[in-house]
Amino acid sequence: MSFAEFQASLAQADGTANPPAGLNPRLQALWYDARGSWDEAHRCVQDDSGGDGAWVHAYLHRKEGDAGNAAYWYSRAGKKMPGGTLDEEWATIVRALL
Repeated sequence: MSFAEFQASLAQADGTANPPAGLNPRLQALWYDARGSWDEAHRCVQDDSGGDGAWVHAYLHRKEGDAGNAAYWYSRAGKKMPGGTLDEEWATIVRALL
């Protein structure tokens, strides 16, 4: 799946509340986040202890406004907290994970 296809799936005409089939939990989390379902997004990565899961988890806590928790997860991911916008970070992570 390309980044453009991922973005297009967010605006599906049928209004489905589910991400496209075949996405891993990290990409599912980012899909749900973009659709406004932070809780569902967090559920997708809550138990993912890998670096990519920690990165998505960090982004979600940054978006939530919990800087301390976000800093912990960025550290687990081996990343620094970005200075750009949340939208820029979301796109960076999606592109990296596709």
